[in-house]
Amino acid sequence: MKKIYFIALIFPFALFAQSFLISNIELPQVDVQNLDPYTCDDECLQEYLDNDFIFSFLGHAYSNLENEELEEIRQKYILILNLKSKIISKKLRIALLLPYNKIGRYAASTTNASFAYLMAKNRPFELKSYKIEDESHEEISKALKNIEKDEFYYVIAPLTQSGEDVVSKINPKINIYFPTINKKDANTTSRYLYYGGIDYRSQSDLLLNEAESPLVIFHDKSTIGKTLSDYQETEFYKQPVTDINETVLYISEADTEEPTQVLDEKVRVVKFSIPKRTTNLEKQLKENPDIIEGSFFINTPIIKSGMIMSQLTLYDANATNILSTQTNYNPLLLSMTQYQDRKNMIIANSITQNKDVLIETNSLLGNDIVYDWINYTTTVGIDYFFNHLNGEEREYNIEIKDNQMIYNIELLQPSVSRFIPYHSASKQRYD
Repeated sequence: MKKIYFIALIFPFALFAQSFLISNIELPQVDVQNLDPYTCDDECLQEYLDNDFIFSFLGHAYSNLENEELEEIRQKYILILNLKSKIISKKLRIALLLPYNKIGRYAASTTNASFAYLMAKNRPFELKSYKIEDESHEEISKALKNIEKDEFYYVIAPLTQSGEDVVSKINPKINIYFPTINKKDANTTSRYLYYGGIDYRSQSDLLLNEAESPLVIFHDKSTIGKTLSDYQETEFYKQPVTDINETVLYISEADTEEPTQVLDEKVRVVKFSIPKRTTNLEKQLKENPDIIEGSFFINTPIIKSGMIMSQLTLYDANATNILSTQTNYNPLLLSMTQYQDRKNMIIANSITQNKDVLIETNSLLGNDIVYDWINYTTTVGIDYFFNHLNGEEREYNIEIKDNQMIYNIELLQPSVSRFIPYHSASKQRYD
């Protein structure tokens, strides 16, 4: 097999400016010269890759490939080596509306997710950040006026619910995507506002199909923790029972006080609010007959969840299973808990699509779109805007309905070293 010679001018590194405005001076590029007089089909290209003849592969793969797997590999090397390619398109202009004091580290990571996507597309682009001190009407209104003045018509806005409420009331006539908000929590009919937040309620519904009574719910004092816990309690009572004449047992709890109980035999719910500094759950778990062999729904951050799971084992709660939404889909769970603690755990996950080239581009920037759902939904949103601007096929085949991204939900189990699919027994909650 003939070798192909190449000229590598320089391996470029991206220079980051605060607004990510690309300089008019073009970066040097690598050019691969194809000296092979013979054509090369998909089998031939794959053989080059199998033998690590990367530049021979690239020499023949100078334009788009019909084979999706080979095209994805081609795009990856175009990015890494800054190769010249037969792709020309108009400049992309995206604005970022960032409340640094509210979203903390996500101000940087959502910026990196947006930058990584645009960089992977190998197109000229401008990505500009508009910082706001808080999510007040005055701050957001001022920022939106500046965005419109600068002629940006597509905005990524990782705001909290309060910030989204303000934007909805202002009702701007520019396209704004909220990667942090689900439209079920919004009150707008604007055709310009788009939503990419995970649907925790749908995840909870799917998990509740696997729940047994008693349902024991742990939550922190965050808005999402309390809201989800109330929703799960209400929906659990709606599950069918064998005898409709049965009355319902209700066990609830106010903060860390002892639960109040109305006794019955069939459906039971126990709720525990776990303060941030609480590290010992002996009072709630040790020799508590009301929680034995129940399903435990955990609505807490990953560190707190690990603590709860270890103490369920310590105090012999004999959990039927442990349920969690997207919050605990995190590889840290595998390292901070013993397998015995998590072997009966079921996690709902909506990060079900990804492209290697985007994963690797984000990795170059120290960013995660495999487990971090906000970075993931940001990438999905900017992909949708890219389709609007250029008309090219979307990387993420995710349905959008009534301006909300509709994500598939899969149930997973944390095994010894990775997350694996969970296969439901498809049984009724009561036989």
